Amino acid sequence: MFVAFEKVFTLANMIYLFKGALISLMIAALALFFGLILGIIGASAKRSKFFLFRWLGNIYVEVIRGTPMLLQILLLFAVMPAMYTAITGSVIRPNVYVIGVIALSINSGAYTTELIRSGINGIDKGQWEAAETLGLSNFQTMKLVILPQAFKRIVPPLVSEFITLIKDSSLISTIGAVELLKSAQVIGNTYFDVMSPYTLAMVFYLAMTLSISFVARKLEGRLAQSD
Repeated sequence: MFVAFEKVFTLANMIYLFKGALISLMIAALALFFGLILGIIGASAKRSKFFLFRWLGNIYVEVIRGTPMLLQILLLFAVMPAMYTAITGSVIRPNVYVIGVIALSINSGAYTTELIRSGINGIDKGQWEAAETLGLSNFQTMKLVILPQAFKRIVPPLVSEFITLIKDSSLISTIGAVELLKSAQVIGNTYFDVMSPYTLAMVFYLAMTLSISFVARKLEGRLAQSD
């Protein structure tokens, strides 16, 4: 039997869920930031003239995209510390939030690698030739000419990746992190009812994702006007 919704819908519970939502949003934002850095490195590796770099870039993308994110989180949380203990004899207790950010960043980096690579490949070859004519180095060409144009092209998929990270941040609840979903579970356990807190969590997730989508559409329109 479900308890009355008003028993769950209290100021204290709403604040608790709001804090969980902020944690989810922060973890997703950090993962997107570090994933973007990994994506730039990965895209550069996959476009490298050196076989080893291309091989490493391909391995990274294929392994991460080909395995579940939950498995990656559990490997970092349980397997890596166990290996460290077996090698050093010291026990390490990883911070669940740090593990969550690292796991989501690595996962996001693999997908962002392909986004950036496709964005770079979409730039007209004349841009490269013009930069070479001006005497710019490969690094300067990438930094000043190619990447700014590529990022304009990948804003929509990057926003989609951010929204995905917000939702996937719920996976770190499995290792004890108290984000939005875990907050709803805690409230549910308190009242022996999951329907009401899960419904509220869904509202919070929708509020975050729809707000981000709205801002992204505005940003996309501004970028289109600047072309």
